[in-house]
Amino acid sequence: MAARLAPDNIRRMHQSLHHLVADAPWSDDALLDRVLDFVLPAMLRRGPVVAWVVDDTGFLKKGNQSVGVARQYCGPIGKQDNCRVAVSLSVTTESSSMPVAFRLYLPEAWANDRQRRRKAGVPETIAFQTKVEIALAEIRRAGERGIPEGVVLADAGYGTDTGFRTQLTKMELPYVVGIMSSVTVWKPGQAPKPAPRWKGMGRPPKLLQRDPQHQPVSVKELALSLPADSWKIVVWRQGVNKKLRSRFAALRVRPAHRDYWQAEPHAEEWLLIEWPSGEAQPTKYWLSTLAANLSLRDLVRMAKHRWIIERDYEELKQELGLGHYEGRGWRGFHHHATLCIAAYGFLVAERNRFSPSTRVGHLELPAPQLPPDFRPRGSRPPRAA
Repeated sequence: MAARLAPDNIRRMHQSLHHLVADAPWSDDALLDRVLDFVLPAMLRRGPVVAWVVDDTGFLKKGNQSVGVARQYCGPIGKQDNCRVAVSLSVTTESSSMPVAFRLYLPEAWANDRQRRRKAGVPETIAFQTKVEIALAEIRRAGERGIPEGVVLADAGYGTDTGFRTQLTKMELPYVVGIMSSVTVWKPGQAPKPAPRWKGMGRPPKLLQRDPQHQPVSVKELALSLPADSWKIVVWRQGVNKKLRSRFAALRVRPAHRDYWQAEPHAEEWLLIEWPSGEAQPTKYWLSTLAANLSLRDLVRMAKHRWIIERDYEELKQELGLGHYEGRGWRGFHHHATLCIAAYGFLVAERNRFSPSTRVGHLELPAPQLPPDFRPRGSRPPRAA
């Protein structure tokens, strides 16, 4: 990059670029806002906002001094290892998606370690937050920013958390979120028992009741008890080689998590269950506050719309270098990610501006010539004959 920008003074330009990423005190939020101002109109020309997608992604990293590195679950490898994890919020249309917020998750051991915080430049204002709390903060800021609202989508790492779902409802944001098979619900048509009648002594009872004969069930238990005609084959989109289809069932249920501490039962929601043909048991579960009259196909399509951001992370990491940051500092990590997202935003805007048949080679964008004696930084000089 330095050679392209300043072929006559590569070293100085390289130092300037390094300073821009690692140390310069510019605002990541402000730059992401400007990127969104540029990209969102291009996305909206092809269709309205469909969803806000919450997700996190891991970056493998050794040692214990690089900011945020700890032994934790790392999505790209599907197990625990030394890594960083960042929480993101993406805005999607039917065909495009764009990250609009990106924040490093700082494990509690890091948040409470003053020495490591100081060495990595973690701001004093940053306290420990769970991934769910980070995601909710990103969602609130997106709302304050005026981004057109969509259905909130998230995997079971977020959807299983009752507090997360409750806050989305308070913000009047509908959701379709994954849940674990152990989440409990009341069967269709059932609910916790109301508080017993007051007998005129002490405080009137208000809390909902359960007894040994009246208990909620796990969503897995409920799924296994459904009759065969509850399951329908649904096609939700065209894949690379074939249409994507599976077996689904959808029920109206009431979540049951700790409702014995409440005076009113949870509202009814959709429970969506996927049980692919040939599998021994159901594989995925979702809860949703979408309209009660929504068709099964539309419910499945929305639940499966999360797939669109997998392309974002794939291109950000493989094509734009999101996973290539080698520094240790808080500011550098976020600056690097913000610049990668800005570059990705440009690509998203271009894809929405041109027809799919357009090729970059047709645009004839000018680029400065490299000097004849240029060698990429870190490369070895050619051996003498």
